[in-house]
Amino acid sequence: MELKKNDICTVEIIDMNHDGEGIGKIDGCPLFIKDTIIGDIVRVKIMKMKKNYGYARLEEIITPSEHRVTAPCGVARQCGGCQLQMMDYEEQLRFKQNKVANNLQRIGKVTDYEMEPIIGMDTPFRYRNKAQFPVGRNKNGKLIAGFYAGHTHAIIENEDCLLGVEENKDILDIVLGYMEANNVSPYDETTHKGVVRHVFIRKGFFTGEIMVCLVCNGKKLPNTDSLIDALCNIPGMKGIFINVNKEKTNAILGDELIKLWGQDYITDTIGDIAYQISPMAFYQVNPVQTARLYAKALEYAGLTGKETVWDIYCGIGTISLFLAKKAKKVYGIEIIPEAIENAKENAKLNNIENTEFFVGKAEEVLPKWYADNKGKADVVVVDPPRKGCDEEVLRTMAEMEPKRIVYVSCDPATLARDVARLAELGYKLEKACVADMFPNSVHCETVVLISRKDK
Repeated sequence: MELKKNDICTVEIIDMNHDGEGIGKIDGCPLFIKDTIIGDIVRVKIMKMKKNYGYARLEEIITPSEHRVTAPCGVARQCGGCQLQMMDYEEQLRFKQNKVANNLQRIGKVTDYEMEPIIGMDTPFRYRNKAQFPVGRNKNGKLIAGFYAGHTHAIIENEDCLLGVEENKDILDIVLGYMEANNVSPYDETTHKGVVRHVFIRKGFFTGEIMVCLVCNGKKLPNTDSLIDALCNIPGMKGIFINVNKEKTNAILGDELIKLWGQDYITDTIGDIAYQISPMAFYQVNPVQTARLYAKALEYAGLTGKETVWDIYCGIGTISLFLAKKAKKVYGIEIIPEAIENAKENAKLNNIENTEFFVGKAEEVLPKWYADNKGKADVVVVDPPRKGCDEEVLRTMAEMEPKRIVYVSCDPATLARDVARLAELGYKLEKACVADMFPNSVHCETVVLISRKDK
């Protein structure tokens, strides 16, 4: 049968794509259907047809998959944050491990390696130490905060996300109340008018310290003393900031930070290492799983105390300081100056003296250092952004001839691409381990051990 828009069909879900959409087939034509999982038999409405595939909307679950559960969050289906809440947790873990393995095979062209068991969580909720809530108005003009619906900038009202800390709701209530009382408008993307764009919240899980940052289309807010007084009633409050973002952009944070009250950072710990975290610095959002992920990275690094190690894309030194306790010398590179300052302070805070940090683009700093020094590395650790490693970084890493490369990745596709490129440069994938850093979403972290072929 020829499928067309608005057709109603019944289909069994036989697979899922990397975004967590269920895949069913009618007469061989794949349909991508959000909010479905493998094993569901569903009635759907065709929304869009391409030449060889289409998209459909879930209308009714006729027979649920054996792995389907009731999502604890009432807006899980509308919200773009939790793509897998309707799937039981063990099946989520299988989905993520298979996704990584499939990418390594399809893109990385590797099958001869050890895939270790995935590292899951005992309690896959309330794990996020960071939240970014867009602020706007609903159809009735009421001030709301929440999250964007998938692939849109329509805000789904939700002040108490079950992945975030319980303090988030109290903080949002205070901020929205302050905005109402002082006639502070939310930002409107269409007109580029209004003031408050996002409320950005961070909490140290092991210290209880909290910071709040209002991302604003400007540098000033009225009557900030009342806002500060109210927020300071939240236990653990340490810093309150304005982040200035006047650009017409999807980026949440701007470059300028104005402190309204408190200290410049919060402190938290991973394992036995303490970290100072400034508002704009990168820090893993799931501290429980981060400790497990970094322990695996340290295991793969195989340090004996004699090694020179490079930590590329080092952030505030989270992995660097783990490595430094077992290495002779650790060098770190990070593009964000505030993060490098945090890294240096974190080394002092932990009485670690065998680290050196460089600020700048990794693809510029690392090749220049190598050209000037011709220095070798025993181990290289990389934890790049979602786009993966720059080609110049991969080439220079190989020229430094490390025995082992430990690659931490938040994107299985770019990880697999870089594994394939490193294979061309003389390296071989040995081991991989997936860590579920983001339960109930499609995202995960992977750490792999890559060794020189002539070791």
